Amino acid sequence: MWWRVGIVLMAAAVGVAAWSYLRPIPAVAAVAALPATDNVPGSSPPLPWPSRGSAAVSVSGLGFIGTSGNEQPIPAESVTKVMTALLVLEDRPLKLGESGPVITLTNTDVEYYLSDLADQGSVVPVRSGEQISELQALQGLLLPSANNLAESLARWDVGSVAAFVTKMNARAKALGLIHTNFADTSGANPQTVSTPTDLMTLGIAAMKQEVFAQVVAMSQTELPVAGTVYNVDAVLGQEGIIGMKTGSGLSTGANFLFAALLPVDGHTITLFGCVMGQATLSTAFSAAKTLLAAMQAALHVRRVIARNQTVATYRTPWGPQTDLVSTVDVDLVEWPAMVLRQRLQARSIVVDQPLPAGSQEGVEHLVLGDYVLDVPLATAGPLYPPGRFWRLTRIGA
Repeated sequence: MWWRVGIVLMAAAVGVAAWSYLRPIPAVAAVAALPATDNVPGSSPPLPWPSRGSAAVSVSGLGFIGTSGNEQPIPAESVTKVMTALLVLEDRPLKLGESGPVITLTNTDVEYYLSDLADQGSVVPVRSGEQISELQALQGLLLPSANNLAESLARWDVGSVAAFVTKMNARAKALGLIHTNFADTSGANPQTVSTPTDLMTLGIAAMKQEVFAQVVAMSQTELPVAGTVYNVDAVLGQEGIIGMKTGSGLSTGANFLFAALLPVDGHTITLFGCVMGQATLSTAFSAAKTLLAAMQAALHVRRVIARNQTVATYRTPWGPQTDLVSTVDVDLVEWPAMVLRQRLQARSIVVDQPLPAGSQEGVEHLVLGDYVLDVPLATAGPLYPPGRFWRLTRIGA
């Protein structure tokens, strides 16, 4: 009788072992090695905002840094022409080195010139029958800030100034410029209003156009009738300033929308800003340079993840493990006291066949300001399926 019991127990053991062996291999989840948040060292420094008017600043990639806190929509003046140029380039794109189509000016364009001249606006002389390229018209618009060429370009682009102004406001809405209203193409109309934050957002969009960035970085150019014309931006090249646009009125003060390339920890970083409502253009230029210097001093570039750094680990129930490592170095511009958010996005794996080293199995999702990055992760070493003994004897796994 006892031998029968032994046979039954042996059969049961064999059955359990077979059942254990044939069970599916469990999926292995990656365990994160990095914290969910990482505070940028330091405290956010106060910026030297101008004592009059308002201002805002931003850093390429990182995004909005701050505002003076007293922004109210005021006349944008000639900074308006940034939107005019942006729309023309979006409607009739130019590549670097291209002059674009030729525009033949008419009596209507001469009338724009005479009217703007009588209103004491900034203009460049034109002549009926004059042939000017799209690029030259943009140069006349942005460098000497010709009000009349803003109107000529608008009519050339869509057929009428009124239709172009409608497009300007539609584009402003699309860019999220909620405190901006365009009443004309040049900014001569005081009902064309904006804020530093809105104009800075506009400028960032415009600088993505290579031809726009090229034009605003020019100190002078030659036009067919006007001859040599000069950039109103008198601080071009100072404090790394590479453009963009000035604007000044008789009663509302001076505005300056600017971009600058400055070295930070061995990297060249693009900084943006806008000051509005300053006493003079000279004051606006000085305020911009002061803000740029303060920003440059506070910014740092930090390697937040290094190539081959362990970001997560796969640990198998049968013993072996492998790290998930970054395949790239990640250097980010940082502003003190900002928060870097990190989240592992890696799939659970079933190791039913050898998984070779270098297998990409997920990403580390990073968010810092406007930075949103997915850092590729790969296995540092191979993983092999469990052996027969573990599969026969495992408990619970």
